[in-house]
Amino acid sequence: MTKIVLPNNWEPRSYQKKAWKYLERGGRHAELIWHRRSGKDEIALHRAACAVFERVAGYWHMLPEYSQARKAIWDAVNPHTGKKRIDEAFPVELRKTTRNQEMMIEFKNGSTWQVVGSDSYNSLVGATPAGIVYSEWALANPNSRAHFRPILAENKGWQIFITTPRGKNHAYKTFQAARNNPDAYAEILDVEQTKVLTLEEIAKEKKAFIDEFGEDYGLSKFDQEYMCSFTASNIGAILAAGISKLEKQGRIGSHVEFDPDGADFYISADIGRKDTSTWYFWQPTIGGYTIFDYDCGFGLDADQWCDRLRDKISQYKRANGSSALGNIWLPHDARNKTFAAKYSAVEIFLKYFGASHVKITPDSKKADRVNAARRIIQRCEFSDKCEKGLEGLSAWSYIWDEERRIFSSDPDHNWASHDGDGFSYGCLIAEQIKPKEPEKPAKFNIKAQNGVIITAPLDELWQDVKRPQERY
Repeated sequence: MTKIVLPNNWEPRSYQKKAWKYLERGGRHAELIWHRRSGKDEIALHRAACAVFERVAGYWHMLPEYSQARKAIWDAVNPHTGKKRIDEAFPVELRKTTRNQEMMIEFKNGSTWQVVGSDSYNSLVGATPAGIVYSEWALANPNSRAHFRPILAENKGWQIFITTPRGKNHAYKTFQAARNNPDAYAEILDVEQTKVLTLEEIAKEKKAFIDEFGEDYGLSKFDQEYMCSFTASNIGAILAAGISKLEKQGRIGSHVEFDPDGADFYISADIGRKDTSTWYFWQPTIGGYTIFDYDCGFGLDADQWCDRLRDKISQYKRANGSSALGNIWLPHDARNKTFAAKYSAVEIFLKYFGASHVKITPDSKKADRVNAARRIIQRCEFSDKCEKGLEGLSAWSYIWDEERRIFSSDPDHNWASHDGDGFSYGCLIAEQIKPKEPEKPAKFNIKAQNGVIITAPLDELWQDVKRPQERY
């Protein structure tokens, strides 16, 4: 009988040993911001292989998108050995079945390991994994972590986040939180620290990035991928720079609130029947817009959203107690019906809120909405209730076309696109709404001593009046 010792024919590299010891000793939360070609997935696969036989349970290796999973992990070959990476980590002798279509391995002890995607995490609802590897976490849907974190906490499972940075998005926030958590392990390793490449090889890689992507984008890509820089420009991102500017200006936080004495608010949305829906709450102000609330979710139908929104809307009233709701702007495709639904989304919303409050956003080109979003973001302020929405807006971006050497004409259709669409619809409406100007004080005519008629507000006239000297 062949004796197999896990990890199978593998030892951590020198710079991987600290992280490996933490995980091997039962560490439950690791954030590894390691550079390209540092072996991030490799250490995660071998740790999962050991965990499979330490505790009978289900384990996942999660990629940002399910469509990436087969190429990046399931069929990936180690160039140094010529063997599939999953065969190296999970020897076939230990398996009961290998389900190629599902990208799942069932082991003889009853445990399972599967490759999944954060873009379809809602299809995994009901599962109770004991360990999850979030690969390329900076590009993944952050809602996946929010959903599975309490499950892992309840069953005392573990989570490993491996990635290179993509600006100060959710990956930066989870890394900082782990760094401040004494029970977690958080580490940044750039290529100069690991010495995986010589200085000459590093210089060649940098030049290759510049030659391939151009000076600006190439340097940013190199700094992200090899120097693990969170501050490198995330070129291709549509609103990330604008949001960063708002943060520096102090226009994002708990101090941003709905004004009961202000203008009526409106809601912009991107909706889907069995897809993610997003809702932004806008209150026009003089010179700008306050985004004071936000909601999102998946798998809810129009009736459920109406109930949920009605409860949220009831929290925001004028100072006299009356409703401050202006319009709920639904995307133009809300008119569509499906075989599974008797009524369209707009018909259901009309039933709940009435024709005076439900409007359809004019049909528009995506490029026009993107441009509107870039203009309007500069005039916005966001409540901290919009944190998830801001994560999506920061990640909303174009993708690089490797063949044509240009960015895509439309933003990438991923988890962040729902936030981008919902917000940009609101920006189109914002440009059509002029905030109510403050009432101008009444002006009066007064005849000066020289006979000249002066027209001015009463306060100004009174300021010019000479007060009589007090007598004692």
